[in-house]
Amino acid sequence: MEGTPLRRVRAAEAVADLSQGLVRVEKLAAGLLMGILLALILLNVSTRALRTPIYWIDEASILAMVWLGFIGASVMIRLRIDFAVTLLADNVSNAWNGRVRALASGLSLAFAIGLAVMCWFWLDPIGIASHGFDAKSYAGESFNFLYTEHTQTLEWPTWLVSIVIPIFSLTLIVHTAANLLEDLGLVEKRTQDAMATAEEAA
Repeated sequence: MEGTPLRRVRAAEAVADLSQGLVRVEKLAAGLLMGILLALILLNVSTRALRTPIYWIDEASILAMVWLGFIGASVMIRLRIDFAVTLLADNVSNAWNGRVRALASGLSLAFAIGLAVMCWFWLDPIGIASHGFDAKSYAGESFNFLYTEHTQTLEWPTWLVSIVIPIFSLTLIVHTAANLLEDLGLVEKRTQDAMATAEEAA
């Protein structure tokens, strides 16, 4: 790191620090969603046992699970406990092992950027804004009905429920960039407060 310009080091450290901050927020959000999901399941079981089921609980549970899945996946990627095929990395030298990991992090970053670009075209904020945020007018011209549709039972706007995908793409960019910087040795690897493998959690 001695030959690395100070400004570049500070930028790399800022990305790593931002990633760590996001992980803390995501852990809190995941815990909150798990509590909500548990409460919804218990409420659903209770109301069905009393033969007075609440029709919107199933959809609310599904949406909570979807949000929990995306947030949990983002945290797992930063903590490096996501699913990975390590056949190549386990059979090369230590030097090449680091290069393979850096390549995997780079490909993950490329995927995250691609996902963010797709979300930009999907949400089309410039397009909806150019129609004065008139969802019907925008849908009639673009055939993008994201802003006019609602969920079946809760009647929530579809765009509000789906916003977790662009959020996930942005957090994924930060986390994969931080992982890549660590793999390249531009910043020191952060100590993560998490189990490294499923075996350790068992």
